[in-house]
Amino acid sequence: LKAHLNMLEEAAKRDHRKLGREMDLYHMQEEAPGQVFWHANGWTIYSTLQDYMRRKQTAGGYIEVNTPQVVDRKLWVASGHWDKYQENMFLVEVDEDHAREKAINALKPMNCPCHVQIFNQGLKSYRDLPLRMAEFGSCARYEPSGALHGIMRVRGFTQDDGHIFCREDQIETETAIYIEYLTSVYKDLGFKNFRIKYSDRPVNRSGSDEVWDRAEAALLSATRSAGIEPEMNPGEGAFYGPKLEFVLTDAIGRDWQCGTHQVDFVLPERLDASFIGEDGNKHRPVMLHRACLGSFERFIGILLEEHSGKLPLWLAPRQVVVASIVSDADEYVLSTVKTLKAAGIRVESDTRNEKINYKVREHSVAKVPIILAIGMREVEEKTVSIRRLGSKISQVVDIENLVKDLKIPLKKVAIELNHEIIDKNELNKIEIKIIPIIIIVNRILPYSSQPVNPESFAILLDRLSNCLLFFIRMYH
Repeated sequence: LKAHLNMLEEAAKRDHRKLGREMDLYHMQEEAPGQVFWHANGWTIYSTLQDYMRRKQTAGGYIEVNTPQVVDRKLWVASGHWDKYQENMFLVEVDEDHAREKAINALKPMNCPCHVQIFNQGLKSYRDLPLRMAEFGSCARYEPSGALHGIMRVRGFTQDDGHIFCREDQIETETAIYIEYLTSVYKDLGFKNFRIKYSDRPVNRSGSDEVWDRAEAALLSATRSAGIEPEMNPGEGAFYGPKLEFVLTDAIGRDWQCGTHQVDFVLPERLDASFIGEDGNKHRPVMLHRACLGSFERFIGILLEEHSGKLPLWLAPRQVVVASIVSDADEYVLSTVKTLKAAGIRVESDTRNEKINYKVREHSVAKVPIILAIGMREVEEKTVSIRRLGSKISQVVDIENLVKDLKIPLKKVAIELNHEIIDKNELNKIEIKIIPIIIIVNRILPYSSQPVNPESFAILLDRLSNCLLFFIRMYH
């Protein structure tokens, strides 16, 4: 009981709604229930996370697409969503040229039928598979007002959505590649451990039992071939296929289901997707639905609560605040801000006529990782007094060393996350011959454990070509 009460107390301190106000990240209001008004600080987190995911997806061989948000009812009927999911859809009636009957459209609750439409454009060959398609797709789903909860449970959200069109014999390889991809993303974002649940056919589903037998056997075999024995979660699959659920455990022991990976034989059949096989005949592709974060809104809420708002430096919306102790130091404050901005650091000045303790307290509550205080002593000595979030100890450093100290962790993270921001002025200090090897190994490593086959070999070649293009651009 005591442990449970302690957990509830800690959860209240980490509540993303409280942190959202303190950090000025977002707000929500009754005129748009279940939808987020992102403020500048919150949108910086959002866009930084999205940029990171875009780089990971590109490195993973995905093509990025974008599809309409308002789609005619006909497509949802054809896909099966109209029968199985209509109660969660927002409908829009349109009077098309004063027709007798109004056209019924829906805000898309998911992206998959639209991705099939892109796949269906033009003839596809077995050589084109696997085709990995990704979209930062904005979706809308009706949730009862009582179920809404900050940015964790909303009606309007954006997914890091992806669909892999492949042959049936490629399911195992693609599943293993995706699990490795997802593992690297979670590790980069501070989640080293997660569990995998296997969810099979629900009562309300599309497709025959024979199709479900094939899909369930393929996904379970692929998961076990990747060296993972999942937890069984009977009856919780999607209406079109079985799925894997990736469950994170946060710092206070709570579970969060985020990533998914689903095998779908049904939707390609319903929407008439096909490719030309090696035998010259038409075949149905298998569609693998996957999302890593789930939705950006919910995952940002999880990140805030995991870190108690103290986000990693690369993800913090305001990385540094430079505060004046006296007004005579304002000019040096602005000069310091200019220097830090030139180094690629997100920094703001605070020259208000307030006591320095008040400023430090205010920016600490807002979870700014680094606060620099500047008085006349710092102006004369061309230094700054630095205080890091969570520490009561201040340290005096000169501005040149400060820039180096801040750029080192940012650069380390940038290289680890494939940001590719290498300072050209420092390249002469590095053994150039080592850099290509480090980056090439970093890009190829996620695939090194896969068996050598035509698909994985093609991925290796693609990654090598990306590395060469990067160096051409960098040295141009």
